Amino acid sequence: MAASNDRVSARKPQSGAEFEGGAAGPSIDPADVARFSAQAAEWWDAHGPFAPLHKFNPARLAFVRDRAAERFGRDVRARAAFAGLTLLDVGCGGGLIAEPMRRLGFQVTAVDASAENIGTARAHAEQQGLDIAYRAATVEQLEAEGAGPFDVVLTLEVIEHVADPEAFIRACSRLVKPGGMMIVATLNRTLKALALGKVAAEYVLRWVPAGTHDWSQFLKPEEIRRMLSEEPVAVSGPFGLAYDPFADRWSESDDTAINYLMIATRD
Repeated sequence: MAASNDRVSARKPQSGAEFEGGAAGPSIDPADVARFSAQAAEWWDAHGPFAPLHKFNPARLAFVRDRAAERFGRDVRARAAFAGLTLLDVGCGGGLIAEPMRRLGFQVTAVDASAENIGTARAHAEQQGLDIAYRAATVEQLEAEGAGPFDVVLTLEVIEHVADPEAFIRACSRLVKPGGMMIVATLNRTLKALALGKVAAEYVLRWVPAGTHDWSQFLKPEEIRRMLSEEPVAVSGPFGLAYDPFADRWSESDDTAINYLMIATRD
């Protein structure tokens, strides 16, 4: 398969897309929403199709916790360390990030384009006694309604699945409160990511179902930076996350060739 490192090609925005439960907007990619909706009931099965996310979660949770603690001067050892701060989880899926963020003390709002995902997330949170404001909606809807702004906005492993990445990430950044921060996590569009993040993960190791990712929609860090260049935010990163097969765990790394995170702060 020939591979190109040219700038990511834009998908045709699905401006008329709307899903049961009220999610609508140009960032929606109907095929990806349908794919994740079909697996909605399995989000919390640590051995099911989302097993890789369960392994991945501790590393990205630690990254968010530690960067937020630095930004807001909080002691992560304290109970409900982030009490009084608001957090928006965009593309929350079944709630794998929203729940631990609520336990850390954040007041959490979580949205997803899939009503099925939201149903799963809401039911699981209720079982855990967690008050999380879940809603089937898009970031464009929140912005149009004047929601927020939020101290922290998270969009983790989402931007590579939307129809218009630039419009999406800019809308997310506009929901950040002055003094707040946004964290973006995604996959790099490199040959290494094609070989390991796409082909090996989907067809060899079977970590995720075949067709989960479209390598052409992976984004380079400089593309994220360019997309946010006209917004009043300061962008730092990339920060890598890498898998150690011997320890069977993910951790922060200097290697940004596959998985990486970017931080945007608004002063």
